[in-house]
Amino acid sequence: MDTHATSTECGGSSCQCAPETSAVEASVPRINGIALHELGEAHDANTLRELAYSEILRQQAITLGLLPPQVGNVANPLTDAEREIVEAMVDQSIHIPEPTEEECQRYFDANKGKFVVGQELHLRHILFAVTPGVNVQALSGYAEKVLLELSGKNVPSDRFTQLAAELSNCPTGKDGGDLGWIGPQSCVSELSTELFHKQNGLWGMGLHPRLVHTRFGFHIIDVLDRRVGVQKEYAEVRERIAAQLSLQSRAKALYQYMTILVGEATVEGVNLDAANSPLVQ
Repeated sequence: MDTHATSTECGGSSCQCAPETSAVEASVPRINGIALHELGEAHDANTLRELAYSEILRQQAITLGLLPPQVGNVANPLTDAEREIVEAMVDQSIHIPEPTEEECQRYFDANKGKFVVGQELHLRHILFAVTPGVNVQALSGYAEKVLLELSGKNVPSDRFTQLAAELSNCPTGKDGGDLGWIGPQSCVSELSTELFHKQNGLWGMGLHPRLVHTRFGFHIIDVLDRRVGVQKEYAEVRERIAAQLSLQSRAKALYQYMTILVGEATVEGVNLDAANSPLVQ
């Protein structure tokens, strides 16, 4: 009897002895022949990727002798104890260099705006919301025309308030679009980046010179007042910067580690990033 056709044990990411499958069963996504879920189950793309990465790590732990061999040809969810073993394996497998003083200083110099406390802007806006089915290009063009009108000479002082009441898709439209005082932590990230964190921002008072595109749509922004805030010194935020850079290094190292494992595995039915070489940079 051909044991490679009947074995139900998997020795890890290099195992090629998974059971033969029918045409229907073959439609189930697999890692090295191990199905990610039972036949008939349905998962979205993100969930499938999570299941696949988890199975790849589980099989690597089996290969290293950290977990017992697979029984059956369908992946089982990791138990809490198994997850701890896998996480420890990953921590031991990836190298996370400590950020140097030069790297921390460089990050501070390039991102000083992120280390200002107490800065706030008093804003009003007109929101052109992007909703399902909307023609985004046409909406953007219309918003640009409104911005051009407000940027013109001799615009009546109450014109922004009128247009906010007529056009804005935000409840603040009835109040002339007034958002009140906001800081970099109290608004969506796209708006925070544009108004607080760009090297050429903090823009002056008045109408912002371009539309701001956020997850909600297109915004015409008018700065009514500003509280400058206080710039933190490097020594005050050095530890915070070091922690942030360490997190970034870990994310990069983990990505490299996973692409290597994916590249070594036989992946069916799910799209994963893979490295063709263990020397991935």
